[in-house]
Amino acid sequence: FTPDVKSAAGSGATGLIQFMPATAIDLGTTVAALAQMTAVAQLNFVELYLTPFKGRIRTIGDLYMSILFPVAVGKANDFPLFTSPSMAYKQNAGLDSNGDGVVTKREAARHVIDILEEGRLPANRG
Repeated sequence: FTPDVKSAAGSGATGLIQFMPATAIDLGTTVAALAQMTAVAQLNFVELYLTPFKGRIRTIGDLYMSILFPVAVGKANDFPLFTSPSMAYKQNAGLDSNGDGVVTKREAARHVIDILEEGRLPANRG
């Protein structure tokens, strides 16, 4: 939730919703420019990014999927996002709460819902 925070995974993602470099360019900016913005200014790009999903986001899971895995917006909660042994799974294995080698929409969304229910970010998340 910090406008200049960079992905620890080294993807180049930056900012409030971890804009990927190509996504930033598609929105008419760069991750470097986004990192220099205030959170309020960067929200304009969050809105621009989310506009194509208008009317399709019905749950917190859908909102999170619009950022993490857009193809899952509107899918069932058991929709698989990442499956072992893929690199995407390795990068997101922490979301696999039951350890079955598959990260589902429900598991990924549960992480965000837990953060919202706690009313704060866990200590290791910033």
